[in-house]
Amino acid sequence: MQVAIITGAGSGIGFATARQLYDMGMALVGVGRNEDKLAALAAEIDDPQRLATLSVDLTDDEAPQAIVRLALERFGRIDVLVNNAGIGSPKPLHETDDDTLDQFLGIMLRAPFRLARDVIVHMRPGSAIVNVTSTYAVVGGRRGGAYSAAKGGLTALTLHMACEYGASGIRSNCVAPGVTMTEMVRERLNDPAFRRMNTEMTPSPRLGEVEDVASTIAFLCSPGAAYINGQTIVVDGGWSSTKYLSPEALNAEWVKAPDA
Repeated sequence: MQVAIITGAGSGIGFATARQLYDMGMALVGVGRNEDKLAALAAEIDDPQRLATLSVDLTDDEAPQAIVRLALERFGRIDVLVNNAGIGSPKPLHETDDDTLDQFLGIMLRAPFRLARDVIVHMRPGSAIVNVTSTYAVVGGRRGGAYSAAKGGLTALTLHMACEYGASGIRSNCVAPGVTMTEMVRERLNDPAFRRMNTEMTPSPRLGEVEDVASTIAFLCSPGAAYINGQTIVVDGGWSSTKYLSPEALNAEWVKAPDA
């Protein structure tokens, strides 16, 4: 039985990924900061023989060792790592202070770097690492700032790992979600500009759901992806790869913004 570690497993994409990997027959180590959300995951899966959870701050120096130790003590092996934990609401470069920069890089680049470093020495041929990045690591995006820097760095790290450890049978890939209907995104859709930018520029009749991303992660962890290494799969309905505009946007009249 394969064993998967998933960070950010208490909600959103991580929660959906945990359910899909469990359905594939894997045992899981679900990692997150919120004990209540991890308890909800445990209640959803309801199989203590195949699920262990750990509430930990991934930026703590001891976090990677604690996660690896739990996986080995409970299940005796590690086959899959999904680095999914992240934060949002970034600001442009000129509005980003050092504390915010350190926070974004710490959670979305330093933490997955350190966890992968401690995990990979326990992996065997046929193992897989999936790093969840973003469309903002693929194309330029307004207000990306430290978020874009962290996700872009994680993409580069993934390429290094694919090269360095691919010959040992350990595959490393990225999944780059676009706007996905998590709790945070549902709140941001109240912003008309954010809603228009995503709904009117996506050549899909709907926005992404967490299951769309989770199923892509699950595929990359499966035998069907055995020859996929060093790739980024973008899950965004075509937002980043087309110049689509909805009929409403194409027919809209341009209105000059009032002077500040």
